[in-house]
Amino acid sequence: MKVLRSIPALGASLILATFVTPIQARIWTEAASGKTIDGEMTGLKGENVLIKIRSGKVYTIPLSRLSAEDQAFAKSGGSGASDGAAGDWAQFRGPKQDGHSPDTGLLKEWPAGGPKKLWTYGKAGLGYSGHIIVGGKLYTFGTEGTTLRAVCVNVADGSEVWSKDIGTDPGAGYNTGWGNGPRGAPTFSEGRLYALAPQGDLICVDAEKGDTVWTKNLPSEFKGQAGGWGYAESPLVDGKKVIVAPGGNESGIVALDKTTGDVIWKSPVKAGKAEYATILNVENGGKHQYIRLFEKFIVGVDAETGAELWQSPWGGKTAVIPTPIFADGELFVSSGYGVGCKLVDLSGSSPKDVWENKELKNHHGGVVRVGDHLYGFDDGAGLVCLEWKTGKMVWNQKDRGLTKGSVHFADGKLYCLNEQDGTVTLVDATPDGFKSNGSFVLDPQSTRRNPQGKVWTHPVVIGGKLYLRDQEFISCYDVKG
Repeated sequence: MKVLRSIPALGASLILATFVTPIQARIWTEAASGKTIDGEMTGLKGENVLIKIRSGKVYTIPLSRLSAEDQAFAKSGGSGASDGAAGDWAQFRGPKQDGHSPDTGLLKEWPAGGPKKLWTYGKAGLGYSGHIIVGGKLYTFGTEGTTLRAVCVNVADGSEVWSKDIGTDPGAGYNTGWGNGPRGAPTFSEGRLYALAPQGDLICVDAEKGDTVWTKNLPSEFKGQAGGWGYAESPLVDGKKVIVAPGGNESGIVALDKTTGDVIWKSPVKAGKAEYATILNVENGGKHQYIRLFEKFIVGVDAETGAELWQSPWGGKTAVIPTPIFADGELFVSSGYGVGCKLVDLSGSSPKDVWENKELKNHHGGVVRVGDHLYGFDDGAGLVCLEWKTGKMVWNQKDRGLTKGSVHFADGKLYCLNEQDGTVTLVDATPDGFKSNGSFVLDPQSTRRNPQGKVWTHPVVIGGKLYLRDQEFISCYDVKG
């Protein structure tokens, strides 16, 4: 694409200023003419998107001039996952896939007993699927009997908007010793939901009514190979593509047309088991790529073709689950079962390990990066604060209610959900030391949950509300200051 030749056609004006870190490079299309610009989105300014081209110049372009997909991408904060407001939570780990809520002005301390509960919805079904929130609606998936169901809930009062059967989940073909049901969160894009069922059905659902649009089965259509606990990743939507990892040794990662389900490309990565992490959407070294963690390696593939760009070895055991974190040309990876973590430098011609240790062995609760530090639960040390650049542990805290679980970040605080008993603790996200600002126990909790299962669905804070799930129960709390 000839960038400079295309810019005048879009009527862009040059602006000289300092902007936020670029979110992602892509080819932007003018809806009326079809002409394009190849550049990085650096932010939004009112109803305009700021785009930096390779020369370093930054242009401001009216959103109304761009294609519907480009507008959706810009409004989602660069994730491509939402065509709703900037405050939506349209995919697992949020707009930038980092577990950070954009909310500000939240409670700095919780009263005794925790923040006010606004409502509980009790028909979400069994499973550990995460929830997304778009346009005042919450979407998630669950299993009732042998039926896979999608539900839509009004976030204002917890009332059900719709509930639809979208497939089957017989609880067979994958390990259900900790309970069956969907594991990954759905993803929202341009009025549709995309979700991956445990047996490998990738399902596209109309978000307004819940009707199924199309379905693809990863094992049968791509010779995919699930991990022992079934498929659990959350689909990535980027522009016109939905990207997932079937695993196996023929098409380890695939990109499908999100409208039709037709194949765009199949990456010949020999993945083996698909495992459970979600694909990252990144711009690194001028290349738009997708990064996926498998059991024995991490891989980056070209976003346009699926061609493999690089691999870095990983000594995963039993199951690798947490989604990696990409920042400033570096990638943090962690796994449980005694494996540990490492930081990989991706800025050169080939990946290079910066450090590797066992200070943070994160099983499946996720890790967040805040400033120059990482926060997450270790399999043995409780909540851990780790230096990004060195891997050195700064502090750890393990006590009742803070043993192991999920971590979410919002407005300077960590929202820590203990998997064993559902305790939620508000913790300062600082390397200066552990400080709690209140806690409460999630209520109600499911009596239908498998006795070996725990409170594993990750918390989400968006729009001044904290959303928590335990199986069929989704509870909403007011955390606005």
